[in-house]
Amino acid sequence: MIAIIDYGMGNLRSVHKGFEKVGVKAAVVSDPALLDKADGVVLPGVGAFADAMANLRSAGMIEAIQRAVKEGKPFLGICLGQQLLFDSSEEWGYSEGLGIFPGQVRRLPEGLKVPHMGWNQIEIVRPDPLLEGIPDRSSFYFVHSYAVEPADKEIALALTEYGVHFASIVGKNRVYGIQFHPEKSSALGLKILENFGRVVKTC
Repeated sequence: MIAIIDYGMGNLRSVHKGFEKVGVKAAVVSDPALLDKADGVVLPGVGAFADAMANLRSAGMIEAIQRAVKEGKPFLGICLGQQLLFDSSEEWGYSEGLGIFPGQVRRLPEGLKVPHMGWNQIEIVRPDPLLEGIPDRSSFYFVHSYAVEPADKEIALALTEYGVHFASIVGKNRVYGIQFHPEKSSALGLKILENFGRVVKTC
């Protein structure tokens, strides 16, 4: 079973329904103890970085997330959930993140329309089971004003161009982050959720 973390800031229903559509068993959970029992974990998110970290902390989820990653459970952060995987964000000053991946979250460059909203392409730079069956230059649905800047460029699985090239998918040791919303990205987005379910099943 995949645990979808409910900490008051996620597009939970759409993510859950996305997994249901591709036949992957998932459940929305708000109890940190249920992460210990799950086979895989999903961290969705919309809203402000600092508020999300505060909510995760008050829900007792930070330690449970760290345990899941340390144990090697497949983990997927979506949109803000991807950004939270990194050391810090410059949104509204400085906010500390989960620190699972080294790097920062930075605002998209001045002069661009923000949020970056709508369909945009990904350029696959490294093959991975998460991207099985996903053609290069496929389009997905984005809504964000900040993007991750990994310290280790090798964790980038795909890049997207919006004024700059940013890492739209990152991954290492079955821990993944996706800046776009797969649950809102039609058949190919659902394929990514299906692929994550397969990664969980093969662990």
